[in-house]
Amino acid sequence: MPMTSCDVRTRQLVDAYVGLSRETLPALLALYEEKASFKDPFNEVGSRPAIERIFSQMFDELREPRFVVMNAASEGNDAFLTWELRFLRQANGASMAIRGATHLQFSPAGLVTMHRDYWDAAEELYAKLPLLGTLMRALRRRLSTPQP
Repeated sequence: MPMTSCDVRTRQLVDAYVGLSRETLPALLALYEEKASFKDPFNEVGSRPAIERIFSQMFDELREPRFVVMNAASEGNDAFLTWELRFLRQANGASMAIRGATHLQFSPAGLVTMHRDYWDAAEELYAKLPLLGTLMRALRRRLSTPQP
């Protein structure tokens, strides 16, 4: 995985995400401040216990979830990651992946104070659902600019 000018804090966090499991979740959370904020397309919370609930629900809802960090870079107190969350569908065991990016901010003590995930729920999740996916693909065709 390319890590363009990453500092120790960012490398430590990347390692925690790559090795994340239900058992290693406490080690990941130890890298976050008690009042850290977390935002993704479905959640916006402001505490370590709330972040823990989000990840615990991920392990409850998804089969074999794992993060693959594609790129990481940091400068000052900011870090940026691109990643894939890979998992198996509950119903049929088919492989799925959500691609996204994360912006992190660190405190002077090196803990995460802000975690913001960016990913397109329409493309990465809704479009892959049987009925809703058909509607999403039809809308995309209708609204997209024709290519020569």
